[in-house]
Amino acid sequence: MKQDAGLYVHIPFCDHKCIYCDFYSIIKDDNKTIYLKNLLNEINHFSSIYSTFHQFKTIYFGGGTPSLMEPEYLGSIISHLKSKFQISEDAEITMETNPGTVSFDKLKRFREQGINRISIGIQSFDKKDLKFLTRIHTGEAAVQTVHDAYEAGFRDISIDLIFNLPGQTKRKWKKNLEIATSLPVTHISAYSLILEKGTILNKMVLKGEVEMQDVEIDSQLYEITMDFLAEKGFEHYEVSNYCKPGYECKHNQIYWDCLNYLSFGTSAHSYMDGKRWWNFSALTIYNTAVMNKDYAIAGSEELTQHDLYEEYIMLGLRSRGLKFKRGEKNPGLLGIGSEAWYMERKQIINQLVAAGKMVIDGDWLKLTRDGFLVCDEIVERLL
Repeated sequence: MKQDAGLYVHIPFCDHKCIYCDFYSIIKDDNKTIYLKNLLNEINHFSSIYSTFHQFKTIYFGGGTPSLMEPEYLGSIISHLKSKFQISEDAEITMETNPGTVSFDKLKRFREQGINRISIGIQSFDKKDLKFLTRIHTGEAAVQTVHDAYEAGFRDISIDLIFNLPGQTKRKWKKNLEIATSLPVTHISAYSLILEKGTILNKMVLKGEVEMQDVEIDSQLYEITMDFLAEKGFEHYEVSNYCKPGYECKHNQIYWDCLNYLSFGTSAHSYMDGKRWWNFSALTIYNTAVMNKDYAIAGSEELTQHDLYEEYIMLGLRSRGLKFKRGEKNPGLLGIGSEAWYMERKQIINQLVAAGKMVIDGDWLKLTRDGFLVCDEIVERLL
């Protein structure tokens, strides 16, 4: 039986580097032709290893800003992937984009290339918030991009939003949610602003130019998000992700379920059959490596059973939960979900259930709304 897996392709080209972003990107695209050639060669290399025993259910184009490329550019990658791997006929094929980088006509052409899901990095509809985040689009442009995507034939539309920005009030954040849910979107990713090392924002905070809001405000905005989106019919299926019924991001679920994924391009990370590896980030180093040996691995690691156990607990509780049967005699990963595993943690689990932080839902042990608020603490206790 073939194992389910996903494919990721990193497109590093961007028209602007935002102050909070820590993903690898470059503000020029004069290397895009040679980059495409190397991507295809890297795909060839790994297809000879992993094409036989895996069925790939998703393709995800991240960045950077993949939509800066011509639709045919991404289309040629999709065609090549389909020629080298066994890809499901109903595969979810996602492209990240930013408002202002695509027109209705370009979106329609992306749809014609086989892309059936779009993720739009809006972050905020508020003028001051967008200026702080150094986004180059307006709130009006963001709204228009969503409508254009829908008119172009996309029926699975996701948007990204960020809360707990400096000076952001509950009223301002709720306005963002009101606008978002008035649009034809099926999925919303709402993240708390996080300081990442090496970003422009982190340097601004260290210099005292920006003051972050405290944890209490962050929690209050998170609670508003959970409650408001629930009222609007969005299911809270992962710590930071909400969707209309049936519109979960299949690609992200591969990560959260600890399944295999194969990734290509600069800074891309892969996990296949217990082994994790990552590519060089710098475009010039990546290109040179692939031209010399058909791959660009910068480092790798073999995950131990303990590593897998910790990741399974952490990722499972952050999303759909842990497969769980108190009477189960056949243990899963290191006994998770077995009778022995439950008995060792029975007191902790019962306390969390009694406190309304967890619930046993059929065969699943899940976090509740209040549990999501203290997710990291619960993970630590169960580990």
